[in-house]
Amino acid sequence: MSDVPLLKVEAVSLAFGGVKALTDISFSVNSGEVFSIIGPNGAGKTSMLNCISGRYSPNQGRILFSGQEVTHLKPNARAELGIGRTFQNLALFGHMSVLDNIMVGRHHMLNNNFFTGPLYWFSPAKREELAHRRAVEEIIDFLEISHIRKAIAGTLSYGLRKRVELARAIALKPDLILLDEPMAGMNLEEKEDMARYIMDLNAEFGMTVTMIEHDMGVVMDISDRVMVLDFGKKVVEGSPEAVMANEHVQKAYLGEEDPELEGTGEVA
Repeated sequence: MSDVPLLKVEAVSLAFGGVKALTDISFSVNSGEVFSIIGPNGAGKTSMLNCISGRYSPNQGRILFSGQEVTHLKPNARAELGIGRTFQNLALFGHMSVLDNIMVGRHHMLNNNFFTGPLYWFSPAKREELAHRRAVEEIIDFLEISHIRKAIAGTLSYGLRKRVELARAIALKPDLILLDEPMAGMNLEEKEDMARYIMDLNAEFGMTVTMIEHDMGVVMDISDRVMVLDFGKKVVEGSPEAVMANEHVQKAYLGEEDPELEGTGEVA
């Protein structure tokens, strides 16, 4: 494992007007880890992922990926560097097929352009597209969604749409994949399947995972390390066992008021 963390967040703060979403957050994620971010609703978890992926630009602090500062890079530039993500609220193209939705995840890898397009049948463009389609079919097989590959995404159940969104994120071939509540709204069987896919992505595909998840059983089972946020502040970071034994964490999840976190305001 490299001495340089794959992801390093240094003293990041984010505010919307007078509302502080994140206050002086620092942490790192090592290559090959499953790193989970937990906390009550409104703790700033999704805001943190949005800062990492480039949807938000922090007011203070910086973010490094593979040793390169990416704090002010746009989301597509970060995707090209190897950061992929899913969303808490599904962001699929509902009118497109499952296959086409996943192919969108390969778009930044295509070398075909306005000039080579007309020569499709006589240029490497055809071979390139076939190679990308083979890669997508492998992802479809991995996530066991062959039976819906031609289905319109908007007609699928919530659990299957979450799986398709994961497939599109995988299609980016990211080194770091950000998962925002990948199991929200799923039944027990769907959660078990998703946990297995995440573990296989990490173990077999070598993808580093940073995940927001409310299901503490899943977090405890598959995470290497866990960070807890509450009211936009970092409460604790460490192994799942150490984190769950922390007094402040227990108070946050039991809904008790923690005097160390009073007066921080609501988090967007």
